[in-house]
Amino acid sequence: MIKMEFFDKLTKKATETYKGAAEKTSKLAKETKLKMKISDNKSKIDELYKEIGKKVYQKHVSKDENCIKDQIAEELLKMDNLSSEIDSYHDQILELSNEKVCINCKEPMDKAAKFCPKCGAEQPIQEEETAKEVEVLGVEKQEESQEVNQNEEPSETNQEETSQDKQSQEQQEEAKPENNETNNE
Repeated sequence: MIKMEFFDKLTKKATETYKGAAEKTSKLAKETKLKMKISDNKSKIDELYKEIGKKVYQKHVSKDENCIKDQIAEELLKMDNLSSEIDSYHDQILELSNEKVCINCKEPMDKAAKFCPKCGAEQPIQEEETAKEVEVLGVEKQEESQEVNQNEEPSETNQEETSQDKQSQEQQEEAKPENNETNNE
């Protein structure tokens, strides 16, 4: 009996460790892909700078008095689009690494930080964090109560508590996909 309990706990811990490692690896791979996209967009922007510079210099050499803005509008629009994509990728990287940007100096920092470590500016509280903490605490308490129930002899009150625990667990399981969908967006 004790050996089985030990192996069950060992298996559970190994599974949790594997899931954690797989999740971290997945996040790291996504972050690397996003960084590659950022680098690619920066290269495209550099090429656009060269094109714009070439057109401006040609305009200067030809001593043409017409406005060059119309001739470089397409390149400027492409640069704006690439820059907004880069900003989007940076936001996704921050989300993957569980960070946020300071409202004052734009320095990356931990999501839970109340003040910026660089400039000291107070940060707004994000309500999303508290919901996750409550969910995690609820799961831990539920696991503890299940362990206690397994060690005690079954009685009517224990059966009622187990039934309530199962209902609570099912509600949390149903809520998890919703949380995952909002995190993926």
